Amino acid sequence: MAWNFGRSDRLAARAASRQALLLGAEEAQSFCRAVEGIDGIGFWASDAQGAIRYLSEKALVRLPSPDAVLGQPLTDVFDTRDDGAGSGRSLRFVLSRRSRFEKLTVCTGDGGQRRWWQLSGEAQFGPGGGFEGFCGLCAEITDERRVAEENSRDAMHDPLTGLINRREMARALERTLSAYRVQERPCATLLIDLDRFKQVNDTLGHSTGDALLRQVADRLVTIVGQAERICRLGGDEFQILVPDVEDRGDLGNLAERIIAMLSQPYSVEGNRCIIGASVGIAVAPFDGQDVDELVRNADLALYAAKHGGRGRFRFFSRDLLTAAEDRRMLEEHLHDALARGELELHYQPIVAAGSDAVSGAEALMRWNHPGKGVISPAQFIPIAEESPMICQIGEWALRQACQDAAQWPGDLRVAVNVSPRQFTDTGFPAVVASALAASGLAAERLELEITEGVFLAEGADTDARFHTLKALGVRLALDDFGTGYSSLGYLRTAPFDKIKIDQSFVRGTAEAGTRNKALISAIVAMAKAIGMETTAEGIETLDQLAMMRELGVSHVQGFVYAQAMPAAEFLAAAAQPHWGIVPSGPARQRGERISMFRWIGAIHEDHYYPAVLRNLSATGALIDGLEDVPVGTRFVLYFGEGQLEVATVRRTIGEQLGVAFEKSLVNDGNGGLCTRTRISPYDLVNAGLPPDFEVSTIRTPIAPRDGRIAIPAFTSTVGRKAIQGTGVSTGG
Repeated sequence: MAWNFGRSDRLAARAASRQALLLGAEEAQSFCRAVEGIDGIGFWASDAQGAIRYLSEKALVRLPSPDAVLGQPLTDVFDTRDDGAGSGRSLRFVLSRRSRFEKLTVCTGDGGQRRWWQLSGEAQFGPGGGFEGFCGLCAEITDERRVAEENSRDAMHDPLTGLINRREMARALERTLSAYRVQERPCATLLIDLDRFKQVNDTLGHSTGDALLRQVADRLVTIVGQAERICRLGGDEFQILVPDVEDRGDLGNLAERIIAMLSQPYSVEGNRCIIGASVGIAVAPFDGQDVDELVRNADLALYAAKHGGRGRFRFFSRDLLTAAEDRRMLEEHLHDALARGELELHYQPIVAAGSDAVSGAEALMRWNHPGKGVISPAQFIPIAEESPMICQIGEWALRQACQDAAQWPGDLRVAVNVSPRQFTDTGFPAVVASALAASGLAAERLELEITEGVFLAEGADTDARFHTLKALGVRLALDDFGTGYSSLGYLRTAPFDKIKIDQSFVRGTAEAGTRNKALISAIVAMAKAIGMETTAEGIETLDQLAMMRELGVSHVQGFVYAQAMPAAEFLAAAAQPHWGIVPSGPARQRGERISMFRWIGAIHEDHYYPAVLRNLSATGALIDGLEDVPVGTRFVLYFGEGQLEVATVRRTIGEQLGVAFEKSLVNDGNGGLCTRTRISPYDLVNAGLPPDFEVSTIRTPIAPRDGRIAIPAFTSTVGRKAIQGTGVSTGG
């Protein structure tokens, strides 16, 4: 119980004091005993030096060492931790003022013996005005304090997982950004969304979903190590605060660990659950100066990761702001694309590895947008999968593929991708039967590629649908096998005819120290043991093809044989008797290079040269636009958005430079590359770069040295080409 010492209480106390003057000594003592008889209430008094000279017995016995309290300094017995109002008052401070103080929160003891008190007191002065000490009231508030702390904890934490909640994370992030802004320190935030969690909730119930979320929270704490940096935003979304980290290699590794651990199977209430995770990353101050901007940009990165295939991470970049608007427009246009005849199927040959003979093709969708040209399925299929459109589009693709394949000679098969939503539709087997009947295609020539996502709703309905499809005579292929969600149980229960080995396993099989070769060998051996074929996807080089043949993979698909081609072109090629394709391509897999054509900057000494980036790998690049550059020259390449890397020229071909990076670039989570760290554009401008350097196509001096600007070391051709024919001199 707290002793209130507000204005009304002071008036009452004064009235009582006036009445006390009318009391005799015996009555006054009786009055004090009555007050001390109230549980938790007591009197205290100190001398002029601050030592305790009186403390009520009920208060005294609740202290850690009651026998040693009298004569001890009041500030040694009572410790100021929090005054309850956040004012920062301390007991030593209020005593030094020698005036009235009220409801000061103090504590005694430690750990489980800690008790909380409120002290109120008034300075006492003798007849001559000399200070004689304090006297006042003390009230124990331990129970009230614990209730308040529990309520505060409830207000700060998610009741399901025990992690901090959205509001508390926003406060923590705001405090961190405010402090770090002054100290010029970086801070990252990761947003995590659980893939396919809704299917667990829908099929196994909310109690199972809640238990699963608690296990997810435990795994995140294991990874991060500090629960107070992890927040459950609500639903199946989480947020992580990562202070003092801007290295995107380290952040990417953290995101990959999160994805890998959260994707491992869960055992919940006797059920086996498999989900995944997507991660969006934003780093202050580069991606946002305040909480709202930083979280918004991390959310855009998460959105890009989810719609880039899920089970991956993505860093924020400025083009995501434009992409968000583009996506909204695509979603609107996609509703009408099918009716307008803008969708079409291309076919990528599937080749027998041992003979180079074409055995069939996979149907791949393309969207010919009237304004944007050909749009990759990686852009629009994720949009469709979030809406009922995927069933409509999927049915069209199935029927069209059957019609096209019915015209192919011989027994060439056609493989058609089936989305999990499409597969779980109760009418899907009837759609397959109708497509076969309408086209006249033999059932054994149709191969349905099904991802492991359909097994998240594993049960009697799933098994029945598999058996219905097999009864029709179609072939079934387990797509993307080996991507992290695989289970031998799928192969035991579902009647698959083929396993498709994901291209992520193919990459690096020829490199020393990789386990990919052993894993593919095991997959092939398992498939042969149970009578299944295997297809390796994404084969692009001759050494990869040789490895697949050595490992016994039965079929191969990839650029080493052919890219996907329009239906008419595939039909014309299929007309060849005993159609085979001679493999061609690079002899060996090298560091993956990304072809592109965009402006970058090359900084040498005190000049900024615009250049064109032709291709990019983790260890080097090909740039275009500088002449007369000797081998061995060192540049600082600027890739935009604060990304710089030191590069050394290793070879020159005319105005093209092959450069090697001093530090390798890292995965940006979207199939691209980025530098590990960044420098603020403001700092770059302060260092002497022109304000418009991001878009400059003219060679530009940087800050002069000793008041002088050096003569340009190299000849720039970019500016000349950019304005060729305009009559404007570039000064190059």
